[in-house]
Amino acid sequence: MRIFCIANQKGGVGKTTTTVNLAAGLAQLGHRVLLVDLDPQGNATMGSGIDKRALEASVYDVLLGATGIAEARQPSPHGGYHVLGANRELAGAEVELVPLEQRERRLKAALAAVKAEYDFVLIDCPPSLSLLTLNGLCSAHGVIVPMQCEYFALEGLSDLVNTIKQVHANLNRELEIIGLLRVMFDPRITLQQQVSDQLKAHFGDKVFDTVIPRNVRLAEAPSYGQPGVTFDPASKGAQAFVAFAREMAARLGHKPAA
Repeated sequence: MRIFCIANQKGGVGKTTTTVNLAAGLAQLGHRVLLVDLDPQGNATMGSGIDKRALEASVYDVLLGATGIAEARQPSPHGGYHVLGANRELAGAEVELVPLEQRERRLKAALAAVKAEYDFVLIDCPPSLSLLTLNGLCSAHGVIVPMQCEYFALEGLSDLVNTIKQVHANLNRELEIIGLLRVMFDPRITLQQQVSDQLKAHFGDKVFDTVIPRNVRLAEAPSYGQPGVTFDPASKGAQAFVAFAREMAARLGHKPAA
């Protein structure tokens, strides 16, 4: 089982869209996938077709030790993967986790109980560096960073790289950046092309070859409670995410479970 955080400290860069569509793309390729929503907004939960307001158990209950992942997870109706959902309750977990032992490793311990059941775990992290994000980073083998190719995105990236270095040094020796994914890309905009070239020059093969284009169908899909990959499989955005799932699995040498 390989565990990845989809993280970027800058908001609005397509983290949730990336997490949901990568989960659906990997599921389409035959992999067993668990999506963990660590954002109190619960957008990945809703985007997977699960009503966050009707959750009987959520990631909040798992972090506080009230239940296990096996009891709290739900299947995504269209996505072909499991979801450990989140809702507003999770905002309170920040405070409630503080006095607990091993507070930044609660998620890691919970995931250990289901490791035989999944090939990939994808964790949608909130944009801030919080105890929730730390739980994600302490659980993960690596971080996938979705990035828009614009000037401020480069600024935010250096903050994230420093955070990952600190977590690697102090809490999780396995943690590394798996790769940078260029999202919401419009090749007609010169600046985006320039930033893309800068990323390639600076990070080399850490930049995924697949580029996710700016795509209306990807943006529409969450309002129908579906990943874009299943909502409109013929759209350029959906095809790009399936290609990305293929590239990532190939990079990690992962074959689907028989």
